[in-house]
Amino acid sequence: MSFATAIAAQEFPAASFDNAERAVTAVRGEVEVRVAMRHAGQRLLRLRYELVGAAGLPVVLVAGGISAHRHIASNTGFAEKGWAEGLAGFGRALDPQRRRLLGFDFIGADGDLDVPIDTADQADAVAALLDALNIEQLHGFVGYSYGALVGQQLAVRHPQRLAKLIAVSGAHRPHPYASAWRALQRRAVALGQLQCAESHGLALARQFAMLSYRTPEEFGERFDAAPEVVNGRVRVAAEDYLDAAGAQYVARTRVNAYLRLSESIDLHRIDPAAVSVPTLVVAVEGDRLVPLSDLVSLVEGLGPRGSLRVLRSPYGHDAFLKETDRIDAILANALRLPGETA
Repeated sequence: MSFATAIAAQEFPAASFDNAERAVTAVRGEVEVRVAMRHAGQRLLRLRYELVGAAGLPVVLVAGGISAHRHIASNTGFAEKGWAEGLAGFGRALDPQRRRLLGFDFIGADGDLDVPIDTADQADAVAALLDALNIEQLHGFVGYSYGALVGQQLAVRHPQRLAKLIAVSGAHRPHPYASAWRALQRRAVALGQLQCAESHGLALARQFAMLSYRTPEEFGERFDAAPEVVNGRVRVAAEDYLDAAGAQYVARTRVNAYLRLSESIDLHRIDPAAVSVPTLVVAVEGDRLVPLSDLVSLVEGLGPRGSLRVLRSPYGHDAFLKETDRIDAILANALRLPGETA
């Protein structure tokens, strides 16, 4: 059954390289895809991607949280810092000289699509993108947070398109506690809109989110200082950090993109038994959004197709962005080809 169709593709010229030892092909492009969306009917959408590495290498799709995008990490073609800087690069498991790395902008990430977006819609769009790029099967799909949810849907709906799924900090359904957090964050945005201060509402939502991404242990270590009285008001030690997080997020995120992708997390549901692809699940103890118990349930539902790795980290849900060496070691083993050395 076809859920999405690639209509047209546009590829932008790759950059030229001077260092032959580290030269990689890096291409950005756009694909028009027609997606039968679960909650919004047929839609013609533009999907933006970046593909790094030589043709013929095993292809690994890397997808992150709702703030992630097609630029995974800096490379010789596009030097700007990527969202997963440190997780991909020369000498890493995601080395563009050994793996062809595919990143894409999620449907709705540009803020132009104002309808409910299901993770199944994202997976169908990925399948159409693979068609447009003539990629028959992914060697691996590495998904972090929201990306893990999209990877699960791809494994359910298009199992022939990937050989292995690595799902980090993403369960088969949202935990009610986490959904409640996100609902309040979306209400903060709505309150800001009512007061004609949309950016302030989005900044506050991001600040709430940071409290759910990280752990009390980390805040205890970083912000254990006495409060100050500033202009007659008490200001606690973590507020500068939270203000900076909110301002950075507002500068790069459209409100509608945040709202619709936040909703998309809460719409996510799969039956683990429907996943026929070998799946490695990575959990973090202390993750307040995706509890270890939920990921244990996911692995149990996967049966012999599933395996579990557990990390202990003070960074909670954000551990995959901070514990880069530990994540890299897991990926190196999970993505190793037969006969390939580390």
